[in-house]
Amino acid sequence: MSETPTPKKRSTSTNPHVEDKLKNIPTSPGCYIYRDENKAILYVGKAVNLRSRVRSYFRKSTQHGARIERLVRKIRDIETIVVDSELEALVLECNLIKEHRPPYNVRMRDDKSYPYIAITKEAFPRVLYTRNPRKSLGKTFGPYTNAYAVRETLQTLHKIFPLIPCGKSWSGREEQRPCLYYHMHQCLAPCAGLAKKSEYREVLDQVSRFLEGKNSDLLPNLTTQMETAAEDLDFEKAAAIRDRITALKTILERQKVLSTEEQDRDIVAVVKDERGAAIQMLYIRGGRLIGQTNYMMDGSKDASPTEAVQEFVKQYYATAPEIPREVLLPLEIEERAIVQSWLRQKRGAAVTIEVPQGGEGLRLVDMAAKNAQLALETMALELEAKEEWATQAIAQLSDEIGLPTPALRIEGYDISNIQGKMPVGSMVVTENGQAAKDEYRRFKIKWNPEEPNDFAMMHEVVTRRLRRYLDGDPKFTKLPDLIMIDGGKGQLSSALEARDTLELTVPMVGLAKKQEIIFVPDQITGKTRDGLPIYSYREVVLPLTSPGLMLLRRLRDEAHRFAITFHRKLRDKRMHGSALDEIPGIGPKRRRMLLRTFGSIEGIRRATVQDIASVPTLTLRQAQTISDYLKGENA
Repeated sequence: MSETPTPKKRSTSTNPHVEDKLKNIPTSPGCYIYRDENKAILYVGKAVNLRSRVRSYFRKSTQHGARIERLVRKIRDIETIVVDSELEALVLECNLIKEHRPPYNVRMRDDKSYPYIAITKEAFPRVLYTRNPRKSLGKTFGPYTNAYAVRETLQTLHKIFPLIPCGKSWSGREEQRPCLYYHMHQCLAPCAGLAKKSEYREVLDQVSRFLEGKNSDLLPNLTTQMETAAEDLDFEKAAAIRDRITALKTILERQKVLSTEEQDRDIVAVVKDERGAAIQMLYIRGGRLIGQTNYMMDGSKDASPTEAVQEFVKQYYATAPEIPREVLLPLEIEERAIVQSWLRQKRGAAVTIEVPQGGEGLRLVDMAAKNAQLALETMALELEAKEEWATQAIAQLSDEIGLPTPALRIEGYDISNIQGKMPVGSMVVTENGQAAKDEYRRFKIKWNPEEPNDFAMMHEVVTRRLRRYLDGDPKFTKLPDLIMIDGGKGQLSSALEARDTLELTVPMVGLAKKQEIIFVPDQITGKTRDGLPIYSYREVVLPLTSPGLMLLRRLRDEAHRFAITFHRKLRDKRMHGSALDEIPGIGPKRRRMLLRTFGSIEGIRRATVQDIASVPTLTLRQAQTISDYLKGENA
């Protein structure tokens, strides 16, 4: 009697589209992307074997945590990206998570920027404070947690080293007379052509070593310079160097010596509870603690400490300005070998990832863990206070306005323009009292009047937003519990007209700037010619410090900021660009050739179609397009 064949395990997915995708997944290394019914990205992962990894999510025998179980239930589409190696997959995964911030990935929270110190890439580099470290700026050091301490450090650096205290960029050519800083021996005067590049580079090398924590030879070198100046009877210079030595000793005393081994280390510690995960980083350079930073991990509530540490290490070092010789972790991570290879490649030198079991390394990790615990407790207190304030604000606002349900989601709208030129609109959102920046939207207003009309512009923006909801646009799938219009009765009336035309019933209010009065539509007093209701308005006045009004004021100010930022961006683009930038099919090379041939936009505008077509690489059809566009713009 033959044995009954064992049935194959079936996928837990009941979606036919997902079932079809699972059949055709390649076995190559790469990244996989899970999407929901609206095509929004839910999760990004990497695998050495895509088919094996992706199918494991849908097997009935696989035991998942609560977070992954929720993820699997929402998956409606799978996308894969094949690469040549696991290392390439790791890099791609980090980039995709940073770009899309999927809700089911454990992610570094990026709700604040940390201060850095940068040494610029210039003929005579400057040492600057920045919150936007990038390769094009130059070499960066940090991040640091205390902005005041960073600025104080910069002031000390300018006292210790003869840098450029005015902060201006100089080529080294003689452009002006040297200022007082030169005569005080606090600047080498590249502005006056008096600085030698070799001498200035030597100073920058000392600054770089100081910021890296490699200070062992700095004090002896300065002491030697001071003694040499004294022997040469240059007592003024000797006194200046003496002051630098004093300032340097002061700052070195603040840097706690944590390691008897003078090496560069990053110490990572994690604390995890039901609220999420907190990561503490200690930066040790030359055996000295030069900084520490706390990071909170979003999406880590249901994740294990191991996953939180692994995802942090990958995301942090993807953009870290510096990678040390050694990274100490509190526990083993699954991808330790490949992450170590990746860090070695990024650093261009040896990097070791260790999980210390005892001795000095374990002591450092334990010390970092204590700081992480304090950070998590602080975060919990702050979060509790924010939630309590938001609950009070939403309850007060909903009650005063008379909403049928609490205003958990509020959208704020504003218009920005200069005398009707380049008008734009903004939509900002709060959910549960907190800014939901992923939901922000902006609009280029198409209505182009001879005179500015904020009412008509507001009507257009609200119409476009609500119509896109009715059309099923995935970027506008949610309706708010309340819409706040920046302005008085006029702007609010226009928004209400847009809403009523589309036969929707979203509550709306207006917030006047001067008196901070909330205008609420009250009674219908009549009908327009088009049959739309005409409203009377009830005025709600709340104390300026009341949570409900403060929530609306914050939303109003954020809508204004978002609108004016977009308007300035368009205005700057127009001022620094040209009419040729907006002609389709005309790239940078053709624009340069046109301007070289005809001298200016006006010259191109006066030229015939045949003259424009004579420019190399341009066809007669493109020449006609250029001529029509420029003459139409001038009409």
